[in-house]
Amino acid sequence: MQEIQHAQLFSGGHIILILLIVLLLFGGRKIPELMKGLGQGIKEFKDASKNEENKSNTSSEKQIEEK
Repeated sequence: MQEIQHAQLFSGGHIILILLIVLLLFGGRKIPELMKGLGQGIKEFKDASKNEENKSNTSSEKQIEEK
């Protein structure tokens, strides 16, 4: 049988190439705006998931108290 060699998913050269393509597509001025939007989206997602956890914990506590 032949051994299958696994290549690294992203090596240093790949990351540099991807960054250059992003820079060419969006330009230097748009990248900070994109990163800001991405950060806000991640923050909102974390806040929403924390709220869901709190709601589920509160409802579980109410069920325990009712018994």
